[in-house]
Amino acid sequence: MIDLDLYSKLPFLEHDLIEAIRDKGILKKFHPGDELIREGQFISSFPIVLSGVIKVIRRNEEGDELLLYYLKEKEICSMSITCCLSQAKSNIRALVEQETTAIMLENMWLEKWLCEFPTWKQYIMRSIHWRFQELLEVVDSIAFLKMDERLEKFFIDRFEKTGKKTFSGSHQELAYQLNTSREVISRILKKFEKQGLLKLSRNYIDFSGLL
Repeated sequence: MIDLDLYSKLPFLEHDLIEAIRDKGILKKFHPGDELIREGQFISSFPIVLSGVIKVIRRNEEGDELLLYYLKEKEICSMSITCCLSQAKSNIRALVEQETTAIMLENMWLEKWLCEFPTWKQYIMRSIHWRFQELLEVVDSIAFLKMDERLEKFFIDRFEKTGKKTFSGSHQELAYQLNTSREVISRILKKFEKQGLLKLSRNYIDFSGLL
């Protein structure tokens, strides 16, 4: 049983549901770089994030990655939920971005609680709706924004989701997340640096000027 004040962490859920989560869930801590969900696996449990940040990405056969969305406090991974409900293999990868505490729940409770607890159904449906809206933004940015606009949006979204004004990683890693080439990213970053919008150093970008 989870010995934690879940009423303050998840105040929008009803009393009996909170107690069910406390009884059936497992509290776990994860570190940056940990892989919670990998592509091609059947998902046996899913996380509710209590603190920290998890990034959800999609990868093609060549290994190129595209950032889909971030998970933060009080959020649940809608892509893993849909895989659980349809008993399908995962088509996304979930990696820990910051030190994260999450409740892991076996997928058997997902469908059962949909029938038992109204606030659980609302929580799941809202989560799917929010994620769908974010995925539409990803599609819109790829279809309608220039790469420099996409890069600027990436940094702003990162700040809004994680509170971070920096990015630690290579230009190649950034290119993977935006599904473009390292050369393109490096060129745009140097342009932003000349404009005083960010500061570059080895494997580190301070983009506070963009904010």
